[in-house]
Formats: sequence, structure tokens, C-alpha cells
Amino acid sequence: MELAKPVLSPVKAVAPVVEGELEVQKIYVLDTNVLLHDPTAVYSFNEHKVILPMTVLEELDDIKDRRDKDVSKEARIAIQHIDKLLANATTREIQEGVVIVTAVEKESSVAGAGTLSIFPDQLLQRDSERQFLTRDAKDNNIINTALSLQKHNPSAYVCLVTKDINMRLKAKGSGLRNVEDYRKDKVIDDIDLLSRGYAHIEGSFWDNVDQVETLTQHQQTIHVVSRELHPDYHPAMFVHDDEGFIGFIESIENESIFIRDLNRDRLMSREVWGLRPRNLEQAMAFYLLESPDIDISILTGPAGSGKTLLALACGLQAIIEDKRYSKLIVARSTPPIAEEIGFLPGTEEEKMAPWLAAFDDNLEILHDADESCVGSIQYVKEKANIQFKSLNFMRGRSINNAYIIIDESQSLTQFQLKSIITRVGQNSKIVILGNLAQIDNKYVTPLTSGLTYIVEKFKDFHHGGIMHINSIERSRLAAFAEENL
Repeated sequence: MELAKPVLSPVKAVAPVVEGELEVQKIYVLDTNVLLHDPTAVYSFNEHKVILPMTVLEELDDIKDRRDKDVSKEARIAIQHIDKLLANATTREIQEGVVIVTAVEKESSVAGAGTLSIFPDQLLQRDSERQFLTRDAKDNNIINTALSLQKHNPSAYVCLVTKDINMRLKAKGSGLRNVEDYRKDKVIDDIDLLSRGYAHIEGSFWDNVDQVETLTQHQQTIHVVSRELHPDYHPAMFVHDDEGFIGFIESIENESIFIRDLNRDRLMSREVWGLRPRNLEQAMAFYLLESPDIDISILTGPAGSGKTLLALACGLQAIIEDKRYSKLIVARSTPPIAEEIGFLPGTEEEKMAPWLAAFDDNLEILHDADESCVGSIQYVKEKANIQFKSLNFMRGRSINNAYIIIDESQSLTQFQLKSIITRVGQNSKIVILGNLAQIDNKYVTPLTSGLTYIVEKFKDFHHGGIMHINSIERSRLAAFAEENL
């Protein structure tokens, strides 16, 4: 039985885009890596026609059974979303386009919505037309789909969306007019624009302030200034100047910024679990980590800046001394090879030990002055109920009454981090650590990293704090290497 010919004409159900006096139909061809990066990507184009070449489904099918649990899970989720949209459609409807409906939409409200269709690109090799690229690579099959659509729809805006730079070059070189990166996950255009959690004012902060109202609340001094002076400020960030002033933005209401006046000397002399800050950025990080009003703290910075040490010290203090939480959960994503040791004997903590050695190193730093360092570390692990977890096994849980540290988050996608953060339950605090210069995921860049995404998304959250610690305190060797290598 011969398959139906591929549908190459635009579908009327798709809302046209008006450019001047012309109506331009938009047709997006998605590459496999887009769905691996964001399994819900089809919903991002829900006003236009979305095409999935058959080759993309074949690649997803191959990837879903890989040992790399993170990537294979994204493939399975993408397949499930596609199936949810196309499950009840006929063969003809799947090729012509099925209306994209999210879980919160109803059929009666999707007039002008986009459509999703499968393109049988395997038929192109039997097409009497010339082939655009040789069919010796799956990327070429996907590019051929876009080129064929472009040829049969000359008045439409046909665009290939892929995160593969070389594939974008090949597509343009083959004559495809429109090729784009997947941009929904890009919250900023330049990594230098990423929020650092503080603003430094040269000279005096008060030089440019014409009017200020000073209040006293719970023995704290609060300054109220106009938002027009600093429209880019956000809640839970710090402000400091060259003359010793340092303030914490408690809230932004209407046109006013409420700044809590902090004492710099007191901030720098604060001791947590025997640890004192070595620079102002570490001191501000301590303030965020200790604040009971901050539910999520995001610490970024180069290796050796003290992110893990600060988070661990505050976690031990909050659990053992302050009794605010009942357990400390330490988690990070494991590389694919880690899955191969799953059959070995031992607890999950013992299997995770090679990838969580940094925390043992930091526990040694915190207790190196003790008479019995090994004994102290073992006591603290039991007293603080420290649990070492793989992120692969945290999804689907609800974590209550816990202090949670997520390490090496720079290689996670926004979808992966979202699935982790949404696990945080009542009376819990989550601390996310990462260094955007150490990404080891080929599907992630500094601009598309989940760490970058949550920094920008949470910067306006009143119960979230961000701090970029730039100074390297590990050693002069580490500082030189970070700057010069």
C-alpha cells in the first residue's frame, strides 16, 4: 500500500501573519535537538504551522532508549506531547495539520490557532523532482523537508528551527532562506546582561537621591526612594557604594523602592558554622542563605569562589543549630557513565560519592580544626541527616522540611531545572549553584542554560535571591588559572 503524498500547501486553519498589505503564512520545521532541549517546544509555535519530518520521530525513537537518562527522558516526554496532540487524528489530518491545543484550552477557543503535522520525508527520495541534498545524513533529510516546503509554498515564510550551528550553515548554503535558532529559552541576548544580584554605585548612593523617607520597622532602618531613580532594580537585590553604604531591597511597591539599611561591618563579621566571609559578595550570599524569607537562592560564579562552601555551612547551621529543617539534600546531575555502575553494591550515597566528592572536601574544610576531623564529619552527616541524591531520581517527589543544594546546575536545561524546583514542598529552601563557564552539555550554551533562565525568571520574585560571587578564594593558583587559561 503506497503512502499518501506529502501535503505541501499551507493549511487554511493557521492564522496568517500580516506584513504590510500581504498575508504571509509561517511554516516552522523543527529539528530533533529543539525537542530535546524543550520537549514542549511545539506549543511555542501555536499560532503557526509546525512541521515534524518523519526523520525527527525516528531520531526521538532512537534516543529514548539511550543510557543518557536526561536526554532519553526529554525524548520520551517530547513523544508523549506529540502523541497527546495527534492521538485521535486520522492519517489525512496528521499530514494536513492538527490544531495545537494546550491542556488549559478548549476546542471552542482555538480559532486561528496553529497546527502540527508530520511530513513523510522518506517520500522525497521517490519524488520525481531533484533532490536538494544527498540522503546520507538525517540532518539532510530535515533540511530537504524545509527546502521542499519552501519550493511548493513560495509565498509562505518557511523556516527551519535548529540549535545545531553547522546545520544552520548547511541549510543556508543549500538555499533555505529562513533558518533560526530556538529562541524561546533565551531570556537575554548577552550573558554580560545576566543579573548579578547587586548593584555597585560609584561614589555615594545618596548623591542622586533628591527625596528619601526613612522608617523604622522591627528595629530595622528602611529607606524609601523613588523607583524612577533605578527602574532596573528588583526585589531581594543589594545596593552598595564606595562610601560604606549597603542596602537590601525588601520590596518594590508602586513607584517606591524599600531599602533595608545594613551594617557593612556587621555583615562582614557574621560567622556561620565557623566560617566568615572573605569578601562582600560572600557576605551578601550569607545574608540570602540565612534569610527565612528567601525560599530559593541562586549562587553563580567561577570555580573557587566559595559557592558550595557557603551553601553547605548555612545548611548545617539552619538544620543543626537553628532547627529550621529536618534534612539536608545534596543533588547533582550525573554523567551518562554513572548509570553503568548502577548494578554495583552499595547505597545511593555510596554510588554518588565520586560525583559528590566536592561536598566531602568542603566538610573537611569546615571541620579541619577539629580534634578528629573524620569523626566530626561523620557526626555532622548523621546529625544533619545529609542525603546524597541523583537528580535523575528526584523528579516526581515532593520534598518537605528540607534544605536542598543543587550543584553543577549550569548544564541543566530550563525544563530539567523546572522539574526539580517544582518538587520543593512546604518549609523547604533550595540553593542552586552553577558556573556558566563549565557547561558540559552539548545541547546547552550559557545563553540557553537552565541556570541563566531561572536567574532571569526569579529575579523579580520577592522570595528569591541571586548572588554572583566573582572573587576566587580557593588559591592564588586557581585565581590565575581562571583568569588566564
